[in-house]
This record gives sequence, C-alpha cells and structure tokens, in this order.
Amino acid sequence: MLLDVYSRRVVGWAMGDRPNGPLHESALAMALEQRRPAAGLIHHTDRGILYRTSSYRAMMGKAGIRASMSGRKSAYDNAMAESFFSNLKNELVHHCDFATREEARTAIFDYIELFYNRRRIHQSLNYHCLVQFERMYYGA
Repeated sequence: MLLDVYSRRVVGWAMGDRPNGPLHESALAMALEQRRPAAGLIHHTDRGILYRTSSYRAMMGKAGIRASMSGRKSAYDNAMAESFFSNLKNELVHHCDFATREEARTAIFDYIELFYNRRRIHQSLNYHCLVQFERMYYGA
C-alpha cells in the first residue's frame, strides 16, 4: 500500500497470498499509473527487503523516483502507513468474517476506493475527505 503523504490518499495497493516482490511492484505500478509523478518524487518506505530489490528500484529509477528509507527499528518513520492499517483493521477487518479471499479483496477494495479515499473525513485535513482536500489544493 502506498500513500500520498500530503493528502493521505491511498494511491497504490495490491493483495496477494504472500508479501513478495510482484505484490509490491503491482502497488507501485498502480501508484505510478494513478499519479504520474514528476521526476524527483520521494518514495519513503521502511527498510523491508522487498523495497530494496533490483526490480523495485528499477521501477523507481525509470520513473525518476528517489528512495528514502526509515531508520533502523524506527516505528515512527512509517506512522502514516501504520495509521492507515490500524484504521483498515478497526473499521473493517475486525468486524467481518470473510468466507473467501475474493470476498475479503472485494471488501478491502470498497473500503479503500469507495470509503477511505472518497468519504472518510480526516482530522489532520481539517475534517475533509481526501478527494475534497485534493480538489481544494489542485483547484479541480
């Protein structure tokens, strides 16, 4: 899962059977497709091995993205991502019993794309939802 730090919007995400390189690369590809960032964008992650693979770094390099990694054993460097996952669990996952992986994927898609990014208000954004906040900034 990749967040836009300014607006808190989830711009890239993927689900799979296990956390592996292709899963992370799919989330990055979604973020690149949605945002089409200018060269020089800073991509901040924890120190996970999957963010250091040659294929992931090549995708970032091709897009002109600069890597930034958190300090060793520093939970606070990734607080925004941790906060998102806490919200996802507390607002959806802990209240559902999914019968299948596809059912879980559909519910998580709805949570991210229909609720979190479009309707959920955020105190840090002066109680606006993410799309409202971005429209105010970009004037769209």
